[in-house]
Amino acid sequence: MRPLRETWGETLAELGETNPDILVLDGDLATSTKADIFARRHPERFLEMGIAEQNMVGVAAGLATMGYIPWLSSFAVFLTHRALDQVRLVVAQPHANVKIGAGYGGLLTGLTGKTHQDVQDLAIMRAMPGMTVLAPGDEIECAAMTRWATEFDGPVYLRLTRDPAPVLFDVAYRFEPGRVHQLRDGSDVLLISTGPQTSRCLAAAVLLEATGVSAGVLHVPSIKPVDAHAIVAAVGRSSLVVSVEEHSVIGGLGGLIAEILTTHLPRHLVRIGLEDCWGESAPNDFLLEKHGLTAARVADRVRLELQDTPTRRKA
Repeated sequence: MRPLRETWGETLAELGETNPDILVLDGDLATSTKADIFARRHPERFLEMGIAEQNMVGVAAGLATMGYIPWLSSFAVFLTHRALDQVRLVVAQPHANVKIGAGYGGLLTGLTGKTHQDVQDLAIMRAMPGMTVLAPGDEIECAAMTRWATEFDGPVYLRLTRDPAPVLFDVAYRFEPGRVHQLRDGSDVLLISTGPQTSRCLAAAVLLEATGVSAGVLHVPSIKPVDAHAIVAAVGRSSLVVSVEEHSVIGGLGGLIAEILTTHLPRHLVRIGLEDCWGESAPNDFLLEKHGLTAARVADRVRLELQDTPTRRKA
């Protein structure tokens, strides 16, 4: 069980052995994002850009026009907020072949506090035309996404969390953009999640099963593009759908699921995540508990929803 950031750094270093066009541009955070793994193996292709993310994005866009494959390395919040104008104008609009390695994504960033926590990034990047948005759930998926993104011609946003995540997939896993993964079947409620939060949803489903609630779990690693019809098929006859994300409930995974269901298959949707608030500096366990993201809190919320409207279990 390894941190996604470490897997990302190691995968890029491995790819660099056979692909001389890969470059890594870092915003003075290489030891945190683990871009330093690439730097040690390929120092001639590691560009330290300093605390100047806007300039870093512009340089990457220029390098892409020369045939290079530049990966950006910084905290997610600096790439999606501080450098947003540059990402929009010189990466997304011209469809530049720039890859965004967004480290420290989400709420659990090691006590960095609200200034360094990015819980709006999926909403921001999902709304940007032409941007592929990915959130791996474990190290195997992260490595597969990194390989795919490097080969793909176009901008990619890869959300990388700081801490280790339980393994969801085996070595046979192959990433396909848009594909969703049914990790557990259930008939009473469908839990839909992304990134490492999916592991906590699987644990919540086990807790629910112990109390007689049948919960399915759907993993959505590709936020954009996404297979809407596969999500509709996964919902099936479940009358309660619960999105769970380490992100604001506005515009992220919950917003995506709401858009799909209102268009194709109306269902009661409950969105669990940050309720239109900033993060804060606190231990991970505290933050997960506060925002209802632990397995126990997710299970409690599902039981409460089912209790409030018993007919929901009669799909």
